[in-house]
Formats: sequence, structure tokens, C-alpha cells
Amino acid sequence: MTEPPPAEHSAAGLPAAVLGIETSCDETAAAVVAGGHQVRSSVVTSQIDLHRAFGGVVPEIAGRAHLQLLPAAVEQALADAGTDVPDAVAATAGPGLLGALVVGVSAAKALALAWDVPFVAVNHLEAHLYAAFLEGAGHTGRVPNSAPTADRTTGAPTSGAGPTSGADPAAGPTSAADPAAGPTSGADPAAGSTSGADPAAGSTAGVDPAAPGPTLPMIVLLVSGGHTMLIEMAGHGCYELLGQTLDDAAGEAYDKVARLLGLGYPGGPVIDRLATEGDPQAIRFPRPMLADGLDFSFSGLKTAVAVHLRRHPATDRAAQADVAASFQRAVTDVLEAKTLRAAEARGVNSLCLAGGVAANSELRARFEALGTQDYQVFIPTRAMCTDNAAMVAAAGWYQLQRQGPSPLEASPKATWTIPTDRAASRSSDQGGNPSW
Repeated sequence: MTEPPPAEHSAAGLPAAVLGIETSCDETAAAVVAGGHQVRSSVVTSQIDLHRAFGGVVPEIAGRAHLQLLPAAVEQALADAGTDVPDAVAATAGPGLLGALVVGVSAAKALALAWDVPFVAVNHLEAHLYAAFLEGAGHTGRVPNSAPTADRTTGAPTSGAGPTSGADPAAGPTSAADPAAGPTSGADPAAGSTSGADPAAGSTAGVDPAAPGPTLPMIVLLVSGGHTMLIEMAGHGCYELLGQTLDDAAGEAYDKVARLLGLGYPGGPVIDRLATEGDPQAIRFPRPMLADGLDFSFSGLKTAVAVHLRRHPATDRAAQADVAASFQRAVTDVLEAKTLRAAEARGVNSLCLAGGVAANSELRARFEALGTQDYQVFIPTRAMCTDNAAMVAAAGWYQLQRQGPSPLEASPKATWTIPTDRAASRSSDQGGNPSW
């Protein structure tokens, strides 16, 4: 791929700062990220309490809440970052709830015009891939001295060791709401708004701005409430879809099983916590398509749980915990096996978790263990797995280096697949823009 132009720098000499805005579903978020990886601020306001009574996200309520919450989130993100005017504004433009996306995209365009800075329309799924590039992302596995790593500025291969920080120690598993469809897994229902850079991901003290990010190429397991995908990320903007769910996404299955157990919404965090009390071998649930290719299917697993509960009602917490643990073990078995199959098929030993379900404690533990074998594993902090604006700002920074600003005529898209055409990616690296 053609090497992109060098990054712009602010007057203070720091890498160009991008204001990110995220309003694709039920999190109203703003963040400032410098150089594609330095998290200078991150503000996330969850709407979970507004949607809990409905058992899922209500698009009209989400859109109106974004209108009310976004101005304060942007103001706080800029204040926390000590920035009056960023060097660019990036916003999630899809996929997601259209009414919610319109709020964030319109605000980003208005701010970019007022400040006379570039506007960047970001694909939400692509943004999740960049959560692992934010400082503080965990890395397990030794990086050989000869292994090529992706330079954070250009994406060109460089040699040397990757980050050596351990897995994220934060407690409290959460699951993110993916914007693609109706009721989905939500962020941890704890307090509504969090601000400032994530303690594990946001500190800039002692950080080398040129520190290498995850090793490329890498296999990314993108797993959320609306999507379950295996993607080979060969370079920045250069992706190939290897497999995806044929029906329910993993996060959607979590929500449905939680509903069957009467655990409420969002289901992902509740099942994750309850599973720690149960026996994952108590019930042998099926592992759908375990030996078949790289695609996924979770609707049959959800049905198997429903059938089991009809025959053996979970009338106490111990029984519920066994169901939760056994269901979660079945899901993680499939996710891990398919990821390893993809890595072997492509000859890639660098693995990455992305998406809201990447906050799941068992899935994180399984991938961390792979780092003690022959794999390099990169895992974002839990705060950066769920929907946030820092990943949007990071993705926007890299996109700006490759293909420049997005046109102000760019419209939000309710459906927008991750760009997977390598030829198109190379073309955009040479100055083209995606079709709007």
C-alpha cells in the first residue's frame, strides 16, 4: 500500500488531535484522541436506564436522548483533553439506528464547519477494530524481534517488540450494545455517565507516541450484539471478511438467553457474572457449526437453552448459574475454535478481540491464554470494547491519513458493511474517497 502523508501536528507539537463522536445506538459518547492512539479524554453517557423497561433499545428514545446529551459530552471531552479546537472531527456514520446516527453526524459536520477542520465519516464496525490500537490495550505473547508490526502513524511495517502491558485488570464484565438492530446487549448498567480517559487506556504519561501497535496482519474476532465476524486486517483500511454469523449474533444470543432466564436487560453482563457461580460442564449444550468453516450460527444454541428450560425449569439461582455457565462455555468454545481455524488457514499468529462481547470475562481469559502459546493476542480494555468515541477518533485519524476528509454531503447509513475490498482500500490509500 502507498505510504500516507505524515501526520499533522498541533502547535504544541503533539500528534494531531481528533474529536470523536459516537451516537450509533444507546451510548452518547465523545472523546479526543491524538495520533490515533493517545486517549486524552473519553466521555460515555449510557441510556440503559431509559431502555431497560422495554427490554431493548427504542430508536426514537435513543435519538431524542442523543440530542439532549451530546452537547455536554462534547464540551466535557474537550475540557478534559485541554483542547479548544481539535484538528479534525470524526463521527460514526453507520451502521446503526438512523435517527441516532443523524444526531452525531450532523453535530460533527457543524463543528467541523465552525472550526474549519476536516470531517471524517467512520464505519462503526471498522472503529471497533481500532480499539486495540488505543494505548493501554492488553497484549499477551512474546513478539519476536523480527516480527513486523504496524507503525501507528503510517501503517507501514516496522520491526521491534509490541506493547508489553498485561491483560486489562479491570473488573466488572460488560457487554456493548451493537447499533445494527433493535434490542441488543447494552453497556454495563452501572451509573450513566463516565468521563475522562480510561484509567487503563487513557493515561499519556510515559507513552512513546511512536510505540508500535498490534502486529499486522492479524485475525480480528469482532463480536457484539449485532455482529459476529472474523476479519483479517492486513493493513490500515485493508480488510478481508473471513466468516460471519448466518443468523443470531453472539451478543444477541446472550440477550435472548438472559430473557429466557428472567434476568432482564442487558443480558451480556448479567450472564457473565452469573456464570462465575455455575458449572460450565453441567449441561452439554451444542456447539453450532463447530467443525464447519469460518461462519457462525447461534440460533440453534439459543433454542437448545429454551428446550432445556422447558424440560428442566431453573427455579433457583444455582440452576440458573449452571445454565448461564454452560451456555457461555458453548459460545466461547465456538468463538475460540473458529478464530484459531482462521489464523491457521491464513498463516497469521496475531489475534485481536473487538466489539462489546470482547468485554466478556471468559472470552478474554481464553484469548489471554492463547498468548502463552504461539500467538500474539491484543485485547482492548473493557471500556474500549463497548461503544465509545475514542475508537471512532482513532479510526478517523487513520482514515484521514489514508484518504483525507469525507465530503460534507456524506449521509449516515443504517446498514454499512465493513469495507473488505483490498483493491478499493489500495485505491483509497492513493487519495480516493469511499462512495457515498
